[in-house]
Amino acid sequence: MVIFSGSAAFSQENQHDADRIVGKWMTEKKNLIVEVYRHDHKYKARIVWFDDTDDLSRPAEMRRDDQNPDPSLRKRKILGLEILKLLEFNKKTNSWEDGVIYDALTGKEWSSYAFITNKGLLRVKGYWHFKIFSKSVDFIPVK
Repeated sequence: MVIFSGSAAFSQENQHDADRIVGKWMTEKKNLIVEVYRHDHKYKARIVWFDDTDDLSRPAEMRRDDQNPDPSLRKRKILGLEILKLLEFNKKTNSWEDGVIYDALTGKEWSSYAFITNKGLLRVKGYWHFKIFSKSVDFIPVK
């Protein structure tokens, strides 16, 4: 079976491989859960939970995107915020590439890619210009 989207065609097997990233993932530090989902053969992630015990006077529901360089976006809630976008599955490298990751703590965007490790973790890497200069975050699948 072939699934068509515009001029691109994906076999059902390729789509299954690509969709392994879909679902909820928690950081190894257990302080953040994101939900990865597919939209038009690209992958995105949004924040669905984070540990707000660092400031009990500001529960998660009240926190906003205060560090965003665009003043018009600073009122966005952190919960539900899209922090990863434009990832595309590359079957040759068995990874999701050409994405953009947003760090709400600093208000900065970075190029990104992701892959599933041998231990079944989702490793997301953000980098500036060169992949060798990257910072990574590992996520555990949420059952």
